[in-house]
Amino acid sequence: MALLSVRSADDVKWDMLALGEVLLRLDPGEGRIRGSRMFRAWEGGGEYNAARGLKRCFGHRTGLVSAFADNEIGRLLEDLILQGGVDTDLVKWVPYDGMGRKVRNPINFTERGFGLRGAKGCVDRSHSAASQMKPGDFDWETLFGRLGVRWLHTGGIFAGLSETTAALAIEACTAAKKHGVIVSYDLNYRPSLWQERGGFQAAQALNRELAAHIDVIFGVLTDDEPSGVPANSDPADPFADQAGQLAAGMKSMMERFPNLKVAAATMRRVHTASVNDWAGCAMMDGKFVRSRTYSRLDIMDRIGGGDGFVAGLIHGLLNGESIQTCVDLAAAHGALAMSTPGDNSMATLPEVIKLAQGGDAKVSR
Repeated sequence: MALLSVRSADDVKWDMLALGEVLLRLDPGEGRIRGSRMFRAWEGGGEYNAARGLKRCFGHRTGLVSAFADNEIGRLLEDLILQGGVDTDLVKWVPYDGMGRKVRNPINFTERGFGLRGAKGCVDRSHSAASQMKPGDFDWETLFGRLGVRWLHTGGIFAGLSETTAALAIEACTAAKKHGVIVSYDLNYRPSLWQERGGFQAAQALNRELAAHIDVIFGVLTDDEPSGVPANSDPADPFADQAGQLAAGMKSMMERFPNLKVAAATMRRVHTASVNDWAGCAMMDGKFVRSRTYSRLDIMDRIGGGDGFVAGLIHGLLNGESIQTCVDLAAAHGALAMSTPGDNSMATLPEVIKLAQGGDAKVSR
C-alpha cells in the first residue's frame, strides 16, 4: 500500500479546496426552533467546515468550490465565510429570480439539544445553487494544474444533493488525481438526501464509483446500512467492540480498493445529548491506531465535531506527521469544536496540541 505523496506548499496556491454546499444555520441557542423568536446565524456545511477548521485553527490556505444565489442571504454567507478566512474566489454567483423558484440559498435550522433531548435539524435546501452545479462548471485543469492544489476534500453530502453534483464530484476527483492532488472523501450518509433517489444502496453505489479516485476516506464503505453503535463488552474501554469492527471494516475496504491510503473514523457513544464518549481511529499502511478516549465529554454543540476531526487529520497528513499523531490531533480538534456553539471550531492550535498530548481543562492565564 503506497503512502501519501503530498505536493510541496511552495508550488501551489491552495493547501486545500473543499467542494460542497454551505448553508445558513439559524440557531435558537438554548431554546427550540418551534418556540424561538431570536436565532443566531452561522455558516456551515460538511465539506466547508473542514476547510474552515484547516484555515482558522491550523493555518492552511483553503478555498471553497461552491455556488450561491446572488441575494442578501448569499452575501451574508460570503461575509461569514470571509470572517473564517476561507477563499471565496471560486464560488459561482447565480442570478436570483426574486422568489427562489429556480435558485436559492439553503437554510438549516438546528437546535443543539440538551440532556435527554437530542439535537434536531430542519433543513430547507431544495433548489439550492450548489445542488445545481454540474460537470463543466469549473476549470479543473487551471485549478489543479496551473494554479495548484495540494488537497481536494468533498463528500457524500455534496454528492447526494443531486444527480449533477454526483457527476461533478466524480469529475473533480478524477481531475485531481490526474494532477497528483490528494483526494479525501467523507462518506457522511444522510437519509434525507437519498430517500427519493434509491436510499442507502444508491448512495453506496456512487461511493464505490468514487472510491477508485480517493486517497483518504472518512468512514467505512460497506454494503450494510449503519445500525447504530455496537454494544460494548468491555466496561474498561467504551469503544473496544466498535474499534474492532472499524479495524476489520477498514482492512476489508482497503483490500477492495488498494488505492485507498488512509481510512479514518470517529467513535461516539451517546449518554445524553450533552455528555458523550468520543474518540477517533485510523488505518494507514496496515497499521490501525486509536486516539485517547474522551470519556463523558461535555458537549455544548455536537454539530461539526466530525468535521473538526477531518480538519485535524488532514492537517497532520499535510504536515507529514505519523498516523498516530494525526488521529490524536483530529480527535482533540473535534472534541474542542463541540465545546463551542456553531458548526465550526473556535479552537487554537496550542489548545489542540495540549489536549492531544493529554492536557486538561485547567484554567490558563
